[in-house]
Amino acid sequence: MSTRKPYVRPMAGWWLKNPVYVRYILRESTAVFVGIYAVILLVGLLRLSSGEAAWNNWLIAMQSPGAILFHVVAMGAAVYHSVTWFSVAPKVMPPLMFNGEKVPVAKIVAGQYIFAGIIYLVLLGLILWG
Repeated sequence: MSTRKPYVRPMAGWWLKNPVYVRYILRESTAVFVGIYAVILLVGLLRLSSGEAAWNNWLIAMQSPGAILFHVVAMGAAVYHSVTWFSVAPKVMPPLMFNGEKVPVAKIVAGQYIFAGIIYLVLLGLILWG
């Protein structure tokens, strides 16, 4: 007789039992909204190259309630992804040492937010006063 244990197939939805996995799946699913947003921007670029009438029609389509709702949801997804990524990044990187001591996770996360804020302000300045 064999003493091998038979393979037990995992149950569907096993990841729903652990909040860490649920947050991971939510974070990774935000890429769907980013992908759709990229396609929308590419369509806008195509319309821009097609002429003024096509561009104006695309602009009108972007002012529809559905498009505005999608952009709000996509922005929320991007913000959620950024916030969760900033909190996860220090945990998956090698220990950062400064003067022989490990830099605290809170300082690494704060540095990421400060750096992101500076980049956003620079981009906003270029857009507004270019």
